[in-house]
Amino acid sequence: MKHIIYDFLIENGFTPQVASYLNMLALLLLLLIIALILDFIFTLIFRRISNVVATRTKTNFDDILIDNKLPTYAAHIVPLLLVYEAVPYIFTDFDYVSNLAEKSIRILGILLSLYIIKSFLLSIRNYLKTIDRYKNKPIYSYIQVFMIVAWLLAIFSIFATITGVSFWKFITGLGAASAIIILVFRDSILGFVASIQVTVNDMVRIGDWITFEKYGADGDVIEITLATVKVQNWDKTITTIPTYALISDSFKNWRGMTASGGRRIKRSVIIKASTIKFLTPIEIQKLKDIQLITDYLEQRDEIINTHNEQNQINKEALINGRNMTNFGVFRKYLQTYIENHSAVHKDMTYMVRQLEQTPHGIPLEIYCFSKDQRWVNYEYIMGDIFDHVLASVKFFDLEVYEYHTTTDQLK
Repeated sequence: MKHIIYDFLIENGFTPQVASYLNMLALLLLLLIIALILDFIFTLIFRRISNVVATRTKTNFDDILIDNKLPTYAAHIVPLLLVYEAVPYIFTDFDYVSNLAEKSIRILGILLSLYIIKSFLLSIRNYLKTIDRYKNKPIYSYIQVFMIVAWLLAIFSIFATITGVSFWKFITGLGAASAIIILVFRDSILGFVASIQVTVNDMVRIGDWITFEKYGADGDVIEITLATVKVQNWDKTITTIPTYALISDSFKNWRGMTASGGRRIKRSVIIKASTIKFLTPIEIQKLKDIQLITDYLEQRDEIINTHNEQNQINKEALINGRNMTNFGVFRKYLQTYIENHSAVHKDMTYMVRQLEQTPHGIPLEIYCFSKDQRWVNYEYIMGDIFDHVLASVKFFDLEVYEYHTTTDQLK
């Protein structure tokens, strides 16, 4: 074919030099047309075969390969090899151009290999996401690590191809530049090490609720990559955290709360110390009308009276002997109220406790767990409990501390 075009041009009066150039351009055009036709044919064949195979297999992995265009990329290999083999024949009289064309095709082959590898790895990631035990694993981090290594090898191969130096000699020559490479890829190396530790120690999974005050993150983890962890905050904003920060800084993972089946309620009201007092028999009798503590008061009152009578305690002064206080009875009332609350988790710790006195009063804390972990429902349950607490204080002749300004005092 080459000689036919060349001879035809010479017979029609072209000089040998011009005939050589025109012959080369004609063959190059013909080769490109044949390569495009073959690329179209092989792409069509690969797609058809892969679609047939995908419909006949039970696994969806081959469907994912098709979605990530792996058959399409693989179809480009045959036309590329054809062009590479034909280049020496087309540029026989142009050694420099032939050498340049061969290097260009090699570089295209390296890049095509990268796309094939990436497509295959992404297919593996998408497939593993369909398996429950791998859904919350940072698989994409490992794919990124592999792709970084692949890109580095590809870049070294391209430089070796351009310079004509052996690949291994080129790699050996980079030993002196290793410090610079480590500096350039510092974050990637740190991220790689961090992602391994995060996975091995099971510190964070996709879907975990984490709180990271340093970065202003408070929400669900939606993505874990080599370099970053993405957290969707409750206000729907996205916070990006460096992966290595998960092992270098302190953060809170709420997974334990989610797995426990309850969500903690830990809040207190401050009772004015001046309103705490011993209860008189009349006041005790009046409090017996409160059903939740009727049995408790009757039993307790009997025990105390028996003790005081046996020890001949002078009860003209309430401070003598054993007594009940309105604050203690109120604590018992709240304890009973929590025990009977339908939304409180009874298999987890629940109590009402008195905390250390403050300049403002005595904190009375309710510590329990709600059965419903959903945020809105949790807030409703906690609000319902403390609505009742605040409303019931006055029945025990107690008062909740409120800060009064100078204006309030003048009124």
